[in-house]
Amino acid sequence: MTTVITTPPPTPNGPLHVGHLSGPYVAGDIAARALRAAGADVLTMTGLDSNQNYVLAKAEALGRPVDEVMRDYSDQIRTAFVKARIEYDVLLDPAEDADYRDAMRRLVGELCSEAEETVLLRCPSCKRTMHHAYVAGLCGTCGAGAAGGACEACMAYNTGATLREARSTCCDAVPEEFTARVPVLRLEDYRDQLTRVWAEAELHPRVVDLVRRYLADGLPEIPVGYPTDWGIQLDGPDALRLDVWVEMAFGYLYVIARALAPSVRSLADCVAAWNQVDELWHFLGVDNAFYYTVLIPAVFAAAGVRPGVLRGLVVNEFYTLDGLKFSTSRNHAVWALDILDEEDPADVRLFLAQDRPDRYESDFTRDAFKTGRPSAEADLDRARHALTPSGFDPPLATRLLLPLRDDPRAQALLAAITAAPAADASGAGEAGAGAGAAGDGA
Repeated sequence: MTTVITTPPPTPNGPLHVGHLSGPYVAGDIAARALRAAGADVLTMTGLDSNQNYVLAKAEALGRPVDEVMRDYSDQIRTAFVKARIEYDVLLDPAEDADYRDAMRRLVGELCSEAEETVLLRCPSCKRTMHHAYVAGLCGTCGAGAAGGACEACMAYNTGATLREARSTCCDAVPEEFTARVPVLRLEDYRDQLTRVWAEAELHPRVVDLVRRYLADGLPEIPVGYPTDWGIQLDGPDALRLDVWVEMAFGYLYVIARALAPSVRSLADCVAAWNQVDELWHFLGVDNAFYYTVLIPAVFAAAGVRPGVLRGLVVNEFYTLDGLKFSTSRNHAVWALDILDEEDPADVRLFLAQDRPDRYESDFTRDAFKTGRPSAEADLDRARHALTPSGFDPPLATRLLLPLRDDPRAQALLAAITAAPAADASGAGEAGAGAGAAGDGA
């Protein structure tokens, strides 16, 4: 039986930066290598998220042909993976894989053939349908700034219609409503299957909170396609293009099945191939949690894949740079290709494995990288989190605190471990070492 590890396909609207590497990409590669070293049969997959309309928006902002922009950034992403020693068994490029595009039309048509009148938003100036990159506003759940899709702050799903104060990003215009016939996935139809998936899978605490919220408030409806100008053209008279996240769900269903059984064509073929998979693990950033927790499992449930195949989600929080979010638009980033050209990739991977924002945000600094370990403040913060009930990990906290035991802040945390007065906690390392030696010799 096979263990499948996936990481989200990067969008070729910019190069990879260290924030990307620190999240799912290096982590997923480490996990795959460790499993193979233990004798497991592992299949790893990522791709290029070429059908995001962020790609077209970037090309328009640069005033360059979109195919040229997509190709340039795709090449940079592939090169960054190679230089970081991140290897995949399957790296999907939708722009170069005609069989994949045909399969998406075929499988979506098989499962989502019924269209219905749906209220959408469009820009009144250019008449572009407002979805994903083409709309911005405030999240309908938490009020944070958001685009169409998942909110980075609270992970909730937004459409143009559910965003507050929505405006078009193309013309900065207040939207107008229109109706179109589009197929819709009603995720409530799969509540029972999803509940079983969530009960059996390992989930990050914040993802559990997301699940609880949707169980209480109800699961959303997802447009399967839009009348729009970017993405895979669906079959039918309405000139719809496939929603990119619905595409991703069907993409995992098909491409992994194709890797296991190259002759697959139908949904039934895909489901049969997935019976060869023992465990599925998604590695992802927290901003994509809705899709990997809710939408993708719902599509798998609709297709008939058994619920227990999803073993868990390995979710990382955001990685910041000198205290601020990585930003391509502001050029506030350490680009992956730059640091991998300047430094030994082994050192980059080792540092990112230490400093990874796995359960909470962490911060990259050049000074910390040069010393080969995170700053004292970062280790103290990590130790504090490791001593809270959510993500409780006292072995990690102890390993982080003992090298800092002369620091009064570390002594206060060590006191919680040793039950000694904080002033005496500085000796905990020596006492612990002696006790360990005696135990080994007993």
